[in-house]
Amino acid sequence: MILSLIRPDNGQIKIFGKNLLDDRISILNRIGCIIEKPDFYKYLTARKNLKLLAHYNGVDASDKKIDEVIELVGLQGRSDESVKGYSHGMKQRLGIAQALIHDPDLIILDEPTTGLDPQGIIDIRNLILYLSKEKGKTVFLSSHILYEIELVANRMAILNKGKLVVQGEVKSLLNSEDSIVEIHLDRLQDAKSKLKEKFNVDSLILDSTTSLQCKMDANNIPLIVSFLVENGFQIYQVNTRRHLEDLFLKLTAKEQTK
Repeated sequence: MILSLIRPDNGQIKIFGKNLLDDRISILNRIGCIIEKPDFYKYLTARKNLKLLAHYNGVDASDKKIDEVIELVGLQGRSDESVKGYSHGMKQRLGIAQALIHDPDLIILDEPTTGLDPQGIIDIRNLILYLSKEKGKTVFLSSHILYEIELVANRMAILNKGKLVVQGEVKSLLNSEDSIVEIHLDRLQDAKSKLKEKFNVDSLILDSTTSLQCKMDANNIPLIVSFLVENGFQIYQVNTRRHLEDLFLKLTAKEQTK
């Protein structure tokens, strides 16, 4: 709908202070996007594809500009190869490059890390942060990989079966939830007994045979760790669970019971 590929049943879409139906061309000129699976002219090189797509957007992209976006998405050294030999992950990177070629103000990315290896996911994550923080771009991102959203997003909205469940600042939404704290230490059973005796946290200690796991406010983590150290326990590692997933499951479960 934002890209005006389909029309909403009712309501209005306003972007950059303008109504999409009234100012469609001027708005779309300031948007770059990649929707699901990007596709290109397979027998052309990545560079020629970008040159052609820039021309379609009314942009006379210089070789320097094309080199910049190719380097941004990590395709330097492969840009003069035909796209038919590209992996899915490389096509994904090229899709992001074409979304950036006309220097848009709003960038819409639909599942941008699909098909990427772990290093590729990290690279795209860093690119999104760079575009937002260094270039001042607004990035509108959809993803099922909730951990990635937690790492890059300022604001989020959770949709369940087409219905808006919650929206707001990511940090505020997560701070309202208890963290799952995982502590790797020696003498696990002794540690559980000591904590139950001192803090009455029997109901908060989760069942685990490999580590101490507690559901608690993140502000209480230093208190628990200090207590364990003072009582002679060796602590090897402290982790907090990626709990955006927990929030998502909690909210969508509520919707299903309505």
